[in-house]
Amino acid sequence: MEDTKVFKRRDTIIVRGPREEDDPTTGAHRIPIFQTSTFVYENADEAALAFQNMFENYVYTRLGNPTINFLEEKIAFMESAEAGAACASGMAAISTVLFSFVRPGDVVVTSDPLYGGTHRFFKLASETFHIEFRYVKAHIMNQGIQDFLDENVKMVFVETPANPTLDIVNIKRVAQETKNAGIPLVVDNTFATPFHQRPIEFGADIVIHSLTKYLSGHGDTIGGVIVGGKDEIQRIKGEVLYDYGGVISPFNAWLVLRGIKTLAVRMRKHSENAMKIAQFLKDHPKVERVLYPGLPEHPGYEIARRQMENGYSGMVSFIVRGGKEAGKRVLNAVRLWTLAVSLGDTDSLIEHPASMTHSSYSSEELKEAGLDEGLIRLSVGIEDPDDLIEDLDQALRKA
Repeated sequence: MEDTKVFKRRDTIIVRGPREEDDPTTGAHRIPIFQTSTFVYENADEAALAFQNMFENYVYTRLGNPTINFLEEKIAFMESAEAGAACASGMAAISTVLFSFVRPGDVVVTSDPLYGGTHRFFKLASETFHIEFRYVKAHIMNQGIQDFLDENVKMVFVETPANPTLDIVNIKRVAQETKNAGIPLVVDNTFATPFHQRPIEFGADIVIHSLTKYLSGHGDTIGGVIVGGKDEIQRIKGEVLYDYGGVISPFNAWLVLRGIKTLAVRMRKHSENAMKIAQFLKDHPKVERVLYPGLPEHPGYEIARRQMENGYSGMVSFIVRGGKEAGKRVLNAVRLWTLAVSLGDTDSLIEHPASMTHSSYSSEELKEAGLDEGLIRLSVGIEDPDDLIEDLDQALRKA
């Protein structure tokens, strides 16, 4: 059996992972779906021995399963991490990390804006568990976050690129300051994927993904993952994930494994299409502003150019002239784009954050976060870009 760890190039790493998938018990070329809740022992002594170290043995799928564990290994390998913990959703991953590091009365410093689900959960955690969240804009973080750190801060949480403004945080700069302060840096890497960006290589401690998005890539499953150092991930599993119970199912884990096989080719196409669409939109008379880190005029372009590779992913946001009502007319006029939340699908999706994914923000919070009510978010798929552009053009003419 070849040692795939010698492979250096990104496409091969993504396809092959840290080890062969072959199932040694059957010779199956792909790891099977171990769709079982429990595992059987031949005698009482064997069972007792397994339960003495239940996190290292297969005893119950909530505590470990071969299909799930292979997914954890593979994503950790792709992210240059040591270990992973697969969760039932992206929000399960975020909540698991929060409860692993933070207690009532503690403080979290976070980038602003955030995905609407994360923002809503942080508001709930603030009200219910008395955790304080300090929201900091990306351009301020990039100048340094030392002034926001004190003995009460137990975690720094960053989205980059941010949802939906595509703000870029300098991971290396923030990681230097969090390491000096002994505070873990958690990065939500969902928008970029490990094909474009690997935060641990820039000093982050923990990386989170919504597996629902690009890693599965086909809009047919939900999942999340946490990757980082082996000891930290084992602590997160043992102290929070296994007992809170937010683990992914074997079937969903298998769907994500299947999706990852084509991640590199999909992300190239997503990124190429997104660049063409961003360039089209920036010159359109009905568009006030385009937010895409691959455009030189984007304020985070130089940082993105240094910490992202192979392109800038498939998310594009833009502000329509005429505000919210004009944006609604665009959404109602598209024919090829699908009006739906989520992202990272092979199909192109369009949505209005202020009334959909970010509806948990109040009007004041939208303004503070820089979320214009005329902002439209695109998840650019892998269709022909000219068809996508033609559809956007005819819809914009009706705005």
